Amino acid sequence: MASNDTISDMLTRIRNACSVRHPTTAIPTTKMTLSIAKVLKEEGFIEDYSETGEGIQKQIVISLKYKGRNRQPIISTLKRVSKPGLRVYSNSKDLPRVLGGIGIAIVSTSQGIMTDREARKQKIGGEILCYIW
Repeated sequence: MASNDTISDMLTRIRNACSVRHPTTAIPTTKMTLSIAKVLKEEGFIEDYSETGEGIQKQIVISLKYKGRNRQPIISTLKRVSKPGLRVYSNSKDLPRVLGGIGIAIVSTSQGIMTDREARKQKIGGEILCYIW
């Protein structure tokens, strides 16, 4: 199933895997999904990620992270902000703070994909892809 919105597809797969407490989930590889996976790992929302497969069959396998004995997912909410039908842009001064800084906003900037914190530090704005907490 080819999705037009690979980011929404990725977030939905992670959300679904977390809700049934799967250890991993596979996502079709694009440059964008790879960058988002990298940010999620750096921010400690996922354990790790790796690429499998060849060519068009390439996938990112994401190892999800849970806490406590009853395995509460670390990621409680993933929210797509900018959609293909309605893009949401923000300059560095107006970047949103997600849950007062507890969550992160993933921003697509001219310098690549990064968190809202990173973008604010570098004083660059961009397209707000999603919120995660």
